[in-house]
Amino acid sequence: MKPIGVFDSGIGGLTVVKELMRQLPAEDIVYLGDTAHLPYGAKSAPTIIRLTLRSLLFLLKQKVKLVIIACNTASSLALEQACRRFRIPIIGVIQPGACKAVNLTKTNTVGVIGTRATIKSKDYEKRIKEINPRIRVVSQACPLFVPLVEEGWLRQPEALSIARQYLSKLRRKNINMDTLILGCTHYPLLKPVLRQALGKDIKLVDSAREVVRQAVEIIDDYCLAAGSKSKGKYSFYVTDDAQSFSRQAMRFLGLRFLKAKQINNV
Repeated sequence: MKPIGVFDSGIGGLTVVKELMRQLPAEDIVYLGDTAHLPYGAKSAPTIIRLTLRSLLFLLKQKVKLVIIACNTASSLALEQACRRFRIPIIGVIQPGACKAVNLTKTNTVGVIGTRATIKSKDYEKRIKEINPRIRVVSQACPLFVPLVEEGWLRQPEALSIARQYLSKLRRKNINMDTLILGCTHYPLLKPVLRQALGKDIKLVDSAREVVRQAVEIIDDYCLAAGSKSKGKYSFYVTDDAQSFSRQAMRFLGLRFLKAKQINNV
């Protein structure tokens, strides 16, 4: 059977891969991290669209049956064009995360944190308002979170200090916020830090988990399941620094061996 394709700008999409491994253990996965051009969140919309479409072309050459755009920035700016251009199912992380937040909030106030490009696009706000216009959305760009994750600075005091500064700004805008969307697939790796900065009362929406649930539904609807295999095969590609990516991915996914391949001209 054909594999599932996952695309991200760096290692953040591994949160989606980990969830795929949990929910769909028999599925083969092909992952592409455009590490040569991260972070996407600081780039212009035309550049993000161009890089995303180019990366999706690579995944299509791997004969994937479905693509998950695991980058919130790319999902907000390039998903629509990708769906028009390519014929296989392509899903992003914005809509599933928005739906989950709407279902969770009791105060009708939802926070969103993400890259500058994601926050500027207001795509989460648009999707949430389409579902429930009464919900108030408060947003905060957190541009330093992606470098923290990419560098593996998940437990350093500096990470907590930065998180507190970003989130204090968000909470000052509305103290009734009870639900926070992690609007970047890198951010679930910072969950312990975010919970320490926010407290336990705020519900965190992990868009990686929600987009995999949508992928499961699509696979069932289109009869694309891998079948009776006990365990899928995984292939990882990056556009730069394959050795560093392999180390981080192996540790995060709990795999004993993982060797990413570096590709050029993508």
